[in-house]
Amino acid sequence: SLLFEDLFKKFNSEMKKIADQVIPKQRAAQFDVVKHMRQDQITNGMVNAISTGNWSLKRFKMDRQGVTQVLSRLSYISALGMMTRISSQFEKTRKVSGPRSLQPSQWGMLCPSDTPEGEACGLVKNLALMTHITTDMEDGPIVKLASNLGVEDVNLLCGEELSYPNVFLVFLNGNILGVIRDHKKLVNTFRLMRRAGYINEFVSISTNLTDRCVYISSDGGRLCRPYIIVKKQKPAVTNKHMEELAQGYRNFEDFLHESLVEYLDVNEENDCNIALYEHTINKDTTHLEIEPFTLLGVCAGLIPYPHHNQSPRNTYQCAMGKQAMGTIGYNQRNRIDTLMYLLAYPQKPMVKTKTIELIEFEKLPAGQNATVAVMSYSGYDIEDALVLNKASLDRGFGRCLVYKNAKCTLKRYTNQTFDKVMGPMLDATTRKPIWRHEILDADGICSPGEKVENKQVLVNKSMPTVTQIPLEGSNVPQQPQYKDVPITYKGATDSYIEKVMISSNAEDAFLIKMLLRQTRRPEIGDKFSSRHGQKGVCGLIVPQEDMPFCDSGICPDIIMNPHGFPSRMTFSEPLEAYIYFGPVYYQKLKHMVLDKMHARARGPRAVLTRQPTEGRSRDGGLRLGEMERDCLIGYGASMLLLERLMISSDAFEVDVCGQCGLLGYSGWCHYCKSSCHVSSLRIPYACKLLFQELQSMNIIPRLKLSKYNE
Repeated sequence: SLLFEDLFKKFNSEMKKIADQVIPKQRAAQFDVVKHMRQDQITNGMVNAISTGNWSLKRFKMDRQGVTQVLSRLSYISALGMMTRISSQFEKTRKVSGPRSLQPSQWGMLCPSDTPEGEACGLVKNLALMTHITTDMEDGPIVKLASNLGVEDVNLLCGEELSYPNVFLVFLNGNILGVIRDHKKLVNTFRLMRRAGYINEFVSISTNLTDRCVYISSDGGRLCRPYIIVKKQKPAVTNKHMEELAQGYRNFEDFLHESLVEYLDVNEENDCNIALYEHTINKDTTHLEIEPFTLLGVCAGLIPYPHHNQSPRNTYQCAMGKQAMGTIGYNQRNRIDTLMYLLAYPQKPMVKTKTIELIEFEKLPAGQNATVAVMSYSGYDIEDALVLNKASLDRGFGRCLVYKNAKCTLKRYTNQTFDKVMGPMLDATTRKPIWRHEILDADGICSPGEKVENKQVLVNKSMPTVTQIPLEGSNVPQQPQYKDVPITYKGATDSYIEKVMISSNAEDAFLIKMLLRQTRRPEIGDKFSSRHGQKGVCGLIVPQEDMPFCDSGICPDIIMNPHGFPSRMTFSEPLEAYIYFGPVYYQKLKHMVLDKMHARARGPRAVLTRQPTEGRSRDGGLRLGEMERDCLIGYGASMLLLERLMISSDAFEVDVCGQCGLLGYSGWCHYCKSSCHVSSLRIPYACKLLFQELQSMNIIPRLKLSKYNE
């Protein structure tokens, strides 16, 4: 609503500005509001704020990034994990451990394992499985009930009465409601009414004996979770209830309203005595945990036997499970996403957890049951590398599809011209389309099923050179002239066109979307991981005849180095064997060497510093950093240092005057008005730039040349 208010004010002020400009000019004519109104301004502002996540409100001087985020659909788990994510509004740069550490009150509400490593560690949390987040609710009935149960108005009491030891203050959502003499009766009756369904199940009431206060909460944003109520050392839920639930006679709502189960938030948990298992119930127990494994979240729930692992390993797997390729939904063939990774033959895990069944991960799995041998072999599985079996890859192990899209819009312009799609350009002699237009249909749009190579045209689009309405009196060419603006395919490897979609968007412009597909088989450098933070890259692909095999003739798909176990302690289900040989669920991660590989000999340079550009996408240079420089200095490799930092980066010839030490130009010193002391030097262009920038700030750097200053 604040955003809406802000946009409305902006709209109003713009209308006023336009009116102030237009009305003085056309005194006689009536001012037509509709003509000067910008269409959909408020709508577009809302859409923009939601899609980019940048909310800026003038009134509060608020500029916040990432209020809304686009749901990641890289895998089913990444989508689920993102829906349970909680971001704290702490600044990530400060190295304070307080907000980052695991708090005792997070038990059962937030997952202890699922948090990113690095700068956001502990600030980004994930909900546990059974956590519910409350919403705001009506507090009228609560006030009425409280006053019926003997809560008195504070104003009617004198100061002495307030300090009696049996008088407790009652707060509702942080505001004083009144005072109560018999607080135990109030709390017990409140809980009875809640269990019977007379007040909302998410209202919580708790006492603080040291402050002599009773706190009632009904506001939104509290975390709570369900527990089984225990009466007289017996849980209220019996086997009979569970059978009726399984047969469909009951649902969870019935359990709530029949005083079998209730929701507790963090404050009310302090008043309760909760047993973890049924056999640990004693005479003080008030509640029983429904299922202990629900203290973990969605991502940590995928790990089988997590209690056998060293705890950071579970955290690593939580991060990697979101990067595993698999299936993202039953509609994945109809989607046109910017980037989509799919596994060609996903399998459901042989070793599964209860969580996997609850979230139905088996229907949308992300991995394959590989036969793994844990042994040293060939030295190519050193450190964290894996040896893969070539025959397994031929049969489809780890094979994946990468989908990308290309799109283009055809707009209409104000002077009645529009973009158009031209047919393919024909070769003059053969009368066949030229190579760049080989995959185009007669209508100028690429046809599905064709293989497209780098620099080939996907849509042969042309746009008019003049798109604005011309001023009065200027001569207008009758026939609009067009220039080619083709949509081309850019990619190191060829793709196939899977489908072409032609539709229109909100502004009545045509919209053409193409889905491009690549099939990839695992190669050296691709990343794999088991479900226990045991990640590694493929180091060698070996023909099956060179692989070891067991006495029943089975060849492994993957050979993994045994040295990955002792320090990491990811045993999960240890077996007594000389060489472990058996099925492990392996995930293929989305990091593939084809997308990361980068090298450069010569290429583009930045205009300002004349140094090579940055980044793989811009064909950038490889950076020799501060620490690499230290190594070269340590080895005394000064010529290599010079080459890396100057010659192959931004070497530049300058003329320097030996007398005044300033830069000259083409053998002449403008300061000394002579050319007799000018020498030519090679320095980095960035150094020359720095000198000139200093001179522009009235600071004079002077170069001392040794032959003049001996």
